[in-house]
Amino acid sequence: MDKKKLVFTFLYILIFPALLLLIAGDPTWPEGWIFCIWFLLLCYSTILYLYRRDPALLEERYKQPGAGNQERWDRYVVYGLLVGFILWIVVMPLDARRFGWSPVFPLPLTLLGVVGLAGSFFLFFRSYTDNTFLSPLVRIQEDRKQQVVSTGVYGFVRHPMYLGAVLMFFGAPLLLGSVYGTLVDLALTVLSGEGL
Repeated sequence: MDKKKLVFTFLYILIFPALLLLIAGDPTWPEGWIFCIWFLLLCYSTILYLYRRDPALLEERYKQPGAGNQERWDRYVVYGLLVGFILWIVVMPLDARRFGWSPVFPLPLTLLGVVGLAGSFFLFFRSYTDNTFLSPLVRIQEDRKQQVVSTGVYGFVRHPMYLGAVLMFFGAPLLLGSVYGTLVDLALTVLSGEGL
């Protein structure tokens, strides 16, 4: 991957936390900033790791839905997850900050959200470092001589990235204080399970 593409990716990733804070209507929202910093650290550290240590996986992650020998139905799952993720990023700040539809969450629930996000960070990052075949597409990677990975986090969780996603989908709304965010999470969790 060239450096221009890397810079573009870093700028593109900034859209999501910027959108969350903009929609919240409160640039001083502490929980919003905690989530945004978590999100940027996860994305940037993972991309930089892959750029330096596993460029073949980074290229694989850039493949568009429908590429290679991917099943047609899986393309719709990938696009559905993207739309759901954007909806999730929009609903949480509207609910938790701008309109205050949800009641204020007690501190233990907020802390549970922080713990969920910490576990999510670990599982996401280790999924990439432990599995060089971690494609976003459901396909057999014959071109990369794909093998089954059963070491690292794969030694105790069959799909650590999906578990990381579930922890993120439920950790973030608990941290931010959004009941409606958890409802979107349920749909995203079910959709994520379609890729299992």
